[in-house]
Amino acid sequence: MLEELLELQAGVVTRRQAVEAGVSLGTIRSHVEAGRWVPMFDGVFRTFTGDVSRRASCWAVLLRAGPGAALSHDTAAELHGLVDQPSDLVHVTIPGHRRMRPLPGVVVHHRARLAATVQPGPALRRTRVEDTTLDLAELERRLESAIGWLTTACGRGLTTPDRLATALRRRRKMRWRRLPESTVGDAAAGARSVLELRYLRDVERGHGLPAGRRQARVRQAGATRYRDVEYRPFATVVELDGRAYHPEELRRQDQRRDNATAAGGQRTLRYGWADVATPCATAIQVARTLRAGGWKGRLQPCRRPGCPAGRQLRHVFHDPEDPVHP
Repeated sequence: MLEELLELQAGVVTRRQAVEAGVSLGTIRSHVEAGRWVPMFDGVFRTFTGDVSRRASCWAVLLRAGPGAALSHDTAAELHGLVDQPSDLVHVTIPGHRRMRPLPGVVVHHRARLAATVQPGPALRRTRVEDTTLDLAELERRLESAIGWLTTACGRGLTTPDRLATALRRRRKMRWRRLPESTVGDAAAGARSVLELRYLRDVERGHGLPAGRRQARVRQAGATRYRDVEYRPFATVVELDGRAYHPEELRRQDQRRDNATAAGGQRTLRYGWADVATPCATAIQVARTLRAGGWKGRLQPCRRPGCPAGRQLRHVFHDPEDPVHP
């Protein structure tokens, strides 16, 4: 029985668990004195020597936190695959009515209705990916950073906009509540990063451009690829790249992809943060390209003071009678 428990818990056990498995207190004391068992926290031991795995560290914190506790925030995000690198700290949430002494390397959170947010199934208890995402978003100081958690969770296929919206409705209080609600809806439209979200809102919707198809799946050179935004009826593709720098190999990959798109009869426009941060100029360029592909619509000025979109497009399309739509 003890062996099965140790295998499940990455070699970590509590004093109470060991006693219930038939190990006497004297034997536990002997193991500790001989260095075969090493105390990690009060009443929590690792039954091995040498390096401590990340999983063993998480188990030690969870067991020390006691019944009803769950790994949360950055640590739950790590377990769900929401982040790629583990945090230096272990985050755990305990029921709101309980208190716990500070532990080195551990951040303790409290929640009143914790059980409703726990992921069913895994023995290493953690909060659901939706609640983990909202927890991390709520702690951000910048709105765009908060939005980034929601788009990342959906973009990695870890959850869906509907599930995020349901988790959001369960929360009585939520920082950034109004904007995350709209962000969840935009994630459903296919925006999978903050940059894609900004393009959708500020460039496309903000200027009355036609709705593009997000994450359009295509086959090129025998491989499956996804286009950020595709305006298929108008033979135009928009690719959005938020990297601060672009290594030469990645630049060549983009070039090959753009060339393949052009060979298929479609134009590719590629934008980064600086372009989307000046949405009016970007919208004008996209509209010109869509017009070249047959779009008959009219660009609308956005709510920004002095937006040049309507004026510029009348000049570009040589249509002085075309009204600017407010």
